[in-house]
Amino acid sequence: MNREYHHWYSQRLGRRMELLIFGHAGAKVLVFPTRDGRFYEYEDLRMVEALRHKIEAGYLQLYCVDNIAWESFYCFWCHPADRVRRYIAYEEYILNEVMPLMQQKNPHPCTIAHGLSLGAFLAANIAFRHPHLFQKLSAFSGRYDLTLNVEHFRDLFDGWRDDNVYFNTPVHYLPNLNCPWRLGHLRRMDIILVIGKEDPFLDNNRYLSRILWDKGIANALYEWDGRAHQGYYWRRMVPLYI
Repeated sequence: MNREYHHWYSQRLGRRMELLIFGHAGAKVLVFPTRDGRFYEYEDLRMVEALRHKIEAGYLQLYCVDNIAWESFYCFWCHPADRVRRYIAYEEYILNEVMPLMQQKNPHPCTIAHGLSLGAFLAANIAFRHPHLFQKLSAFSGRYDLTLNVEHFRDLFDGWRDDNVYFNTPVHYLPNLNCPWRLGHLRRMDIILVIGKEDPFLDNNRYLSRILWDKGIANALYEWDGRAHQGYYWRRMVPLYI
């Protein structure tokens, strides 16, 4: 299996960023890690191995990006407005640095946004905000409202609300989305949400699915037994939903 390591200094983030590529051809999969994960997490969790047959056959090429969650959403020592601005800079890095590399290396017309846990939010948000760039979304164990207080999970903006928070909270901005161009691209996207029946964000996933259906955006919501929020389950999900 082809495996490549890339790194460069991102002017948008003011720091060095790293990523791994697996495969040589096929649909491009932009892979976001969990909150604590790095660019090598997907490999460490044996997710790459779970997809080996599709990668080696040239059906998929993975681009596993790095994470700055502790500089953005989980940077609790800084103001919430700065947390979301840091995330926006990260999105700019993905859009203007990572995705051009993907296109340069692989002209395949299909790009898939994919992530685990917080990575599911990152994948969903970028796909919903820029639907013309993605043909598929596959999000596992995600939370699509970072303002929620659920069980042991806090509002990541500590009650702060501004336009940047609103436009980066899918269950806030999607109900009011009326742009025919964006809706058209979303309605052509293959959208898959996967969540455990005991996951504290099960209701949030169901709510997101209903919002999408209300907008005429088809999607599939798969509910697994248990919490299903760890590598053991994700390794079994990924051959089914990617």
